Amino acid sequence: MKAPLNRRVVVVGYEVSTSLGHGIEKTWARASRGESGIGWISRFDAGSYPVKAVGEIPDFDPLAYEFLTERDVYFWNARFVPMTMALCSDVARQAGLQIDPSNAHRVGALIGSAINGNDAYEWNLEGLRAGGPLKVSPFCLPNICANMPAGKASMLLGFTGPVMAPATACATGNHCIAEAAKIIQRGDADAMFAGGVELPILPAILYGFGNMRALVNSEEGDRSLEDPRLASRPYSGDRRGFVLAEGGGILLLAELDYALQSGLPIKAEIIGQHMNSDAYHYTNPRMETIAACVRGALEDAGIAVDEVGYINGHGTSTRIGDKTEVACLREVFAGQLPRIPISSNKSQVGHSLGASAGVEAALTVHGMLHDTILPTLNLRIDSEFEGLDFVPEPRKARYDIALSNSFGFGGPNSCVVFRRFY
Repeated sequence: MKAPLNRRVVVVGYEVSTSLGHGIEKTWARASRGESGIGWISRFDAGSYPVKAVGEIPDFDPLAYEFLTERDVYFWNARFVPMTMALCSDVARQAGLQIDPSNAHRVGALIGSAINGNDAYEWNLEGLRAGGPLKVSPFCLPNICANMPAGKASMLLGFTGPVMAPATACATGNHCIAEAAKIIQRGDADAMFAGGVELPILPAILYGFGNMRALVNSEEGDRSLEDPRLASRPYSGDRRGFVLAEGGGILLLAELDYALQSGLPIKAEIIGQHMNSDAYHYTNPRMETIAACVRGALEDAGIAVDEVGYINGHGTSTRIGDKTEVACLREVFAGQLPRIPISSNKSQVGHSLGASAGVEAALTVHGMLHDTILPTLNLRIDSEFEGLDFVPEPRKARYDIALSNSFGFGGPNSCVVFRRFY
């Protein structure tokens, strides 16, 4: 195999869809005002089930895109397919990336999901039960394929480089970003779409997480009983679980010289990443390996702990998850940690599983450009975390280097380091 080229990788665009709105501008306008996108579930009737607070995207309309017809939306009824097409189209247009036969083979995509097209699968099961085998759509299998969203985006935009769909639960988005950066760094592509898209608010998914006691119950005694915006509260002493959310976050990465020669707008640089696995438990995180992942990302970036200006935490609002993450950060950053702002975007938009790290990476870079740190909403700091800065309100502050963490069920860990581009 040929030697890697060790090229520099930059972020030239990003786009998101969250419970605060479809598009980075809508999401950022509300997020930077300290608003929450969490509300009561409307995708289906959950009856008396106590998990009712979710993060639903309020305004994504696939028919607003000229390349998606009513027929497309009917047959491609796994909603992560049209949403991925829309986000990739938007970010390519905003960045000014021109794809033609001369460069199509040098552009690719790594876009993943944790649960893939389960909405289409449920729809087909209903048809099967009601009308028999002929009521199962011939589009059923393509709709549930993990790689189909990225594949459809490649068909839409015409790129023929590497297209893959990593699936590593809640670490998916960061794994896609990190590995896409590696593909560019070693010279196998010049530009890559990377991130995750997830539409998980389905009965079986909600009830499964709820019965696992991973989701917050808005019941008597919980402060979200009357207000769903209070349900997601990472790093708080009364945190009781995460809020399931829809979301999508796509970054467009490029090799530095390619970006400069193509006139692409450089937003930030990816300077480090690390991935590892807990090899411990299917849901409980392992402190030693997560700390090693954080440390590995900083070492890959070639920076010291005192150079990090902001940490976008995994911050799910689960008791063990937040506790383990903070313990790992304390081990790695030691006496430097109290001066480093840490916040969790999940407090505002909920937890979109495989898409969450893509959303958080985009918000981290956007915050870097706007000298703004988004808050950890609803913070009543856990007494075990006293002395740390979890940014309870939006803050104007400059940071030049940011660490973004993501960890998932099954033990996958992935951390990415971004730096302001000069």
